[in-house]
Amino acid sequence: MSIDEKFTAIRKGLLEFLVLRIIAADKVYAADILKHLSTTEFATQEGTLYPLLSKMRREGLLEYEWKESEAGPPRKYYKLTAKGREQLRETSDYWDKINDTVKNLGRA
Repeated sequence: MSIDEKFTAIRKGLLEFLVLRIIAADKVYAADILKHLSTTEFATQEGTLYPLLSKMRREGLLEYEWKESEAGPPRKYYKLTAKGREQLRETSDYWDKINDTVKNLGRA
């Protein structure tokens, strides 16, 4: 089993957290999210991102608005809801705890 295969579940589990972080910075178009992720260990495809964005919208974590585009048809721009900002804060706090645990385990 390759190292990538071993960590697939971790990357998949963190993708929602990373998408929340990207959207929190500014209203973004799905292609912008893919671009942010493309140079990381979390590079993903539209077929993964769009269902995740739909799930997050159904859960009330984000919403979108249509904006006209100079490059073609109108685009959906995503932004966090209050619930999404709260989820991001809670997940960030939990992530900090996990990082501290990993860093401190095994130290004398």
